[in-house]
Amino acid sequence: MEIAGPLDAQQFSPQAPTRGDIDEYRRLSAEQAAGVGIVSTVWRGRDYAATVSAYLSVSYDPPTILVSLYEGSRIAQAVAASGRWALTLLSADQRRQANWLASPGTPIEGLLAQVPFRRGPATGSAVLEGGLAYFEAATTVVHEAATHLLVVGEVVSMGSDASWHSGKSPLLHYAGDYRSIKAQ
Repeated sequence: MEIAGPLDAQQFSPQAPTRGDIDEYRRLSAEQAAGVGIVSTVWRGRDYAATVSAYLSVSYDPPTILVSLYEGSRIAQAVAASGRWALTLLSADQRRQANWLASPGTPIEGLLAQVPFRRGPATGSAVLEGGLAYFEAATTVVHEAATHLLVVGEVVSMGSDASWHSGKSPLLHYAGDYRSIKAQ
């Protein structure tokens, strides 16, 4: 079926995008609200954690999740090497933790000193207190995709620390900023 009318289309070569193409892609893809989470792992006796908004449920049977991590980041290297990690889905009142763990140049030592967390029962990775849900995963495959690693993991433990109420909202990333859903 063909759609009639003008389309605001921009064509480019995916093999050689310009800075303008990349900026336009970033702007257009930010038009989709995404949940915000924290990926964490323990590697070589040290905690690693970072804020993400690119994750998804891959399968319910068996429960499988995927996170997208910038390949050059400490968290991508640690998650790929450790093979076990956790994803905590954040509530709207956890914006401070999301900002801290999204900041470039966060310290390696004491990274989680100002973030309330507990250890996940299956992986020992940090699970943020008050998160809407958490999933611990064992990596099944890592795919390289452009500048990112797509890490797929089978869920080995999951749960929720937050008690639900009508005012509870997930933390969302939309149009370059954190947002929440307003209860009506």
